Amino acid sequence: MLRYFVLFAALVLQGAAAFAAGVSREVFPLERGGVQLHLERYQVGEGEKTPLLMAHGLTYSSHEFDVDYGDYSLARFFADNGYSVWLLDIAGYGRSQKVQDGFMPNSDYAAEDIAAAAKRVLELTKAKKVNVLGWSWGTVTSGRFAAKYPELVDKLVLYAPIVAGLVKADVTAPFNKNTWTHAAGDFQVKADKTIDYDVMEPPVAATFLSNCWRYDGEGSPNGGRRDLLVAPNERLIPTAQVKAPTLLIVGDKDEYVTALLCQEALKTLPKGSELKVIKGGAHAMMMEKPYYKAFREAILNFLKK
Repeated sequence: MLRYFVLFAALVLQGAAAFAAGVSREVFPLERGGVQLHLERYQVGEGEKTPLLMAHGLTYSSHEFDVDYGDYSLARFFADNGYSVWLLDIAGYGRSQKVQDGFMPNSDYAAEDIAAAAKRVLELTKAKKVNVLGWSWGTVTSGRFAAKYPELVDKLVLYAPIVAGLVKADVTAPFNKNTWTHAAGDFQVKADKTIDYDVMEPPVAATFLSNCWRYDGEGSPNGGRRDLLVAPNERLIPTAQVKAPTLLIVGDKDEYVTALLCQEALKTLPKGSELKVIKGGAHAMMMEKPYYKAFREAILNFLKK
């Protein structure tokens, strides 16, 4: 077992080093409402870069976008392609300051955190607008941000958009108790319910899971969960109010998203918006071996139009 572990660790480090070269990381101070927020930039080289701000999902923080094994890191991919990539942890998440009330950072609160980060990014980069990518709950928070602050947004990417409520349920605990099993809940599984390692490479799964424990620990705020667990006819993303061209991108095996709702949402979005369905991909397709390259290329092509 020890020999296997040492070999596995060496492979992980080797894979990480292969992609990490040349990408600089820097944390920029940001405070909103007396809460210190973690805002970090990934960039290759100096000079002006097009900013891309990423909004994380419900339970785990912005490390989701930097699964640094091989070339799987979404943040490093876009940094390599000429963007300054900005990762934000919403209040109470990851490396941002903890909160006493887990219900406080709900979707509207998180949208204001994103607005604060966007304004800081524009101040630092001198850009006129920022591109925004949200994943899962991050599509609700970034969608609400884009609708309220259209003057700040160039293009919007909604990855696995939670267009409407998932199921009506009461959320009574202000914090979610995080577990390893829950962290792997978005991975595709085989018939026996074990992780399908033909889809998710073992080192990728291990890197993601270890980061969940490292950065998010045993709990995370439940304000967003209370927002999502409402009736399926309750719309969560105000797509009709979004002014920026928007890409809806979803895997056809995503259990949280339906193509019909995405098609309905697309009709309300402005000219230049698109819907991209990745066949075979699921909720975590940005980390799935058969699909991650097609996924990120679709986003890159959209942003470059």
